[in-house]
Amino acid sequence: MDTNRVDFYIGLSLAVSSSVFIGASFILKKKGLLRLASKGSMRAGQGGYAYLKEWLWWAGLISMGAGEAANFAAYAFAPATLVTPLGAMSVLVSAVLSTYFLNERLNVHGKIGCLLCVLGSTVMVIHAPQEEEVASLSAMAEKLKDPGFIVFAACIVASSLVLVFAVAPRYGQKNVLVYILICSVIGSLSVSCVKGLGIGIKELFAGTAVLKEPLFWSLVVCLVVCISIQISYLNKALDIYNTSIVTPIYYVFFTTSVMACSAILFKEWLSMTTDGVVGTISGFLTIILGIFLLHAFKDITFTLDSLPLYLRKGPQGFPWGHQPYVALPNHDSQAEDEVKMPRDGGSKGGYPPESSVRRNNSFVTT
Repeated sequence: MDTNRVDFYIGLSLAVSSSVFIGASFILKKKGLLRLASKGSMRAGQGGYAYLKEWLWWAGLISMGAGEAANFAAYAFAPATLVTPLGAMSVLVSAVLSTYFLNERLNVHGKIGCLLCVLGSTVMVIHAPQEEEVASLSAMAEKLKDPGFIVFAACIVASSLVLVFAVAPRYGQKNVLVYILICSVIGSLSVSCVKGLGIGIKELFAGTAVLKEPLFWSLVVCLVVCISIQISYLNKALDIYNTSIVTPIYYVFFTTSVMACSAILFKEWLSMTTDGVVGTISGFLTIILGIFLLHAFKDITFTLDSLPLYLRKGPQGFPWGHQPYVALPNHDSQAEDEVKMPRDGGSKGGYPPESSVRRNNSFVTT
């Protein structure tokens, strides 16, 4: 049990460091793509590969490689249910760095979103399973033969082929979800490959001859193919769409795909208590809410200093143009006021006096 806890914290540390490197890689890649666009080179979204000559893009790729290596190692020590959702930290790092290097502002909503991401990640760490369900390549091979996973993998491959060859050419440059869906569904398989390879490497260091296993090399080939597809379509998404749009949507779809794959393949959820499952899901939903606040209101100029101004604005300056609530007479009180009007000295045919209007309790919006 003590060994499992040590492995758990090693995996946790690697996952957090991975998020730092990956978050920085988004900024470096975007800077490189922006420099190419300013030079008039063919953009990645148009099928160009000029970014291969840009050193900033390579710096971003190296940073992402370091992050993925740390992520790779994290899967060998900690459950995928914990490692993958912690990728939200990369969104936070990307949002903070974008304010300094991409001139993107971080308002109050963004700061609250960052705080929610940290809180959600903490909740997930507390409730994540701390015991491994798969500890060897032979156990991994048995998991891969599970009919549920075979059906899931077949659906992933089929949907990816449809997206790549039928949907992406027509709608890829019009809808951000197309490229991100390709990256996400392929990413669920790549994480499974990484998990298996991480277990194999641990066995290799323990003295087991895993290099003679066909499964080990099959996982390597599958991982290379999946990562190549992910990098290609993620570059296209980053080139066409804003980083503040790509990063959160990619996180949500990718994490959901990986958690679904993990539930089917590794069945880590079966070792969790009801409180653990509820806590993990709650933490994940909190992270999603934080990411939504972080990016949905990114272009709204709203700070803590301006909050008193919003509270003091009158009807004409109300932020959403709403008018204040005023009291209007209902039918019963209006008839009663008309009867009393001559005795109150009101003018004939006029409106009831203001005092009678104030007495009734019907409120409508004008």
